[in-house]
Order: sequence, then structure tokens, then C-alpha cells
Amino acid sequence: MSRLDELNAHYDAMPPVAAMRIRATAYDGDCLRLHAPLASNVNDKDCAFGGSLASIMTLAGWGLLTLRLGDAGIDSDVYVADSQIRYLRPLFTDLEAEARLAVDVDWDAVLRAWRERGRARASIVSRVLGPDGAPVAELTARFAALRGD
Repeated sequence: MSRLDELNAHYDAMPPVAAMRIRATAYDGDCLRLHAPLASNVNDKDCAFGGSLASIMTLAGWGLLTLRLGDAGIDSDVYVADSQIRYLRPLFTDLEAEARLAVDVDWDAVLRAWRERGRARASIVSRVLGPDGAPVAELTARFAALRGD
């Protein structure tokens, strides 16, 4: 099973996420991409539901940190600590999200903190992109990684 398959299985194990039909589609070590069909995430105006936009961006950030830690050989419990969302314009097509570490994140310092204290935080920026490639929503969030039981 590939790492994306494992991530998708984890998403499918959460009933609200499974209902959204979110799929991890690509990961290159720096960026995680997720997809969800509009039909499963539509609101009364026939565009993407704001809660779905928030969810897919949060799940993209969570998945990115989980995968990045896994790349470093770390199995950790990851939680969203806080976030801020900007909704920029309506989306009338499928949801395409991407997540990347925020530009000010020192990844080596994140790993060092986790190894020394069994916990670390990392800021991640997630976006849902429209068909023209421009963002329709953006989430900036801090995620916490904690040593599991």
C-alpha cells in the first residue's frame, strides 16, 4: 500500500470525511494535493460549501505534516492547533487543495523539537485552487505533533 493509499484509508475511516469523498492525489515531499468532487460538497447556491473548503484545507495541512514526519521516520499524532481562513471567491468546480509548509518554518527546528521534547508545531498554508489556478480560499494553520501513547 502506498503512503497516499494509507492516507486515503485514514481519511475514509472518518465518516464526515468519507462523505466528502476526499482523495489524496499527489505528494512530492513539499506539497500534498487533495481532490474532492463538487457534487459531494455543494451548497444551496450550487458552489462549494464553505465548511467543505475549510475541511479539505485542514485535512491537507494535517496530511502534509503527517507525511513529512513519516519521511523523517517519526510516527506522531498530529492535531490542528489554530487556523485562520480567507474565502476569496465562489468555486463552481471540484475542490483541488494543496498544502505546503509556511515560508518561515524551519523544518530542522521542527524535527529537533519533536525529538527533544516529543512535541512540535509547524505552520502550514493550504489553498483551494480554482480552475484558473488562482486561490478561491486559503487557510493558515498551526499544527501540533505529539508523541503517541
